[in-house]
Amino acid sequence: MASSRTSIIFLLALGASAVGVYAWQGDHQEADSTERRTASVELRSLNETITATGVIRPVTGAEVNVGSRISGTVTRLPVEIGDRVSRGQLLAELDATALRAEADEMRADVALSEPRLELAKSTLKRREQLASKGLASAEDLEIARRDLAVAIAELEATRARLRSAEITLGYTRIVAPIDGVVAEVSTREGETVAAAFAAPNFVTIIDLERLEVLAYVDETDIGQVFVGQEAKFTVDTYPDTEFAARVVAIQPRAELQGSVVNYVVRLEFEPPGEFTLRPEMTAHLQIVVEQRENVLVAPRAAIKRRIGREYVVAQRGDQWIEQNVQTGWRSESGVEILTGVREGD
Repeated sequence: MASSRTSIIFLLALGASAVGVYAWQGDHQEADSTERRTASVELRSLNETITATGVIRPVTGAEVNVGSRISGTVTRLPVEIGDRVSRGQLLAELDATALRAEADEMRADVALSEPRLELAKSTLKRREQLASKGLASAEDLEIARRDLAVAIAELEATRARLRSAEITLGYTRIVAPIDGVVAEVSTREGETVAAAFAAPNFVTIIDLERLEVLAYVDETDIGQVFVGQEAKFTVDTYPDTEFAARVVAIQPRAELQGSVVNYVVRLEFEPPGEFTLRPEMTAHLQIVVEQRENVLVAPRAAIKRRIGREYVVAQRGDQWIEQNVQTGWRSESGVEILTGVREGD
């Protein structure tokens, strides 16, 4: 009986050992088959950046509300939302019948005043000739001179009224003051507009080539931001495309969003060519606050720490060894390597 129990215990121990060996071999086979993630040490620039969220807006003067300076009925409105317009292109036209008649009346007044002036000039000349022969009195000569001055003043006043009438007539044609895209049309053909107190808005035009980014930078980071710093940003429409920008201004007043104090930083950027950026798009920014050129850089994940030392696992021939390194400057994109490895390792 004792011999049977001993045999059973021996068989159980043998089975457990076999299972343990199998499991150990399986673990090591799985570990050996794991593919290593590798990266090469590079010689490049290293940037320290701060992140911020912003919005794309038209620069000052790139969004224009175009209205009418006079009252009247809209007879033409040849543009629609989304149309591209050029500076000087007709946007709307008002009924000009009454104003055109008024301008014609002023032209007629000018046509009457001009011969009166010529008559006054000839009368003065004749009186001067008679006075030289003693046939006209000084009073007659003075009256002729006064009539000439009145005729000149009347002609100038009539011409001024004609110019005013022609300018007002020109207000019936509303043209685009800038190149851009029609963003809003707020009137219709046949509608009567009144400009007694404020110019009615007909069309809003935005120049999509003149945009900027307003970034909201946290108060903890604003001390590192200065005019002239480079930045890059992406928008949700083109998430894989980075656009270059530059800080041009920092607004002195803070904006409180919830309980967070932010400062508005204004950045300019060049027109993005084949890409179309539009106002109110959300911009995700990285502002470069410091930059180092031509330094050895390794990924942050490659740097290991153990008991007060830093090291990387580097390939030496067919083997992988722990190589002590001395690190320097750090950023989100990598770590500066001062000693321990070389470019290409």
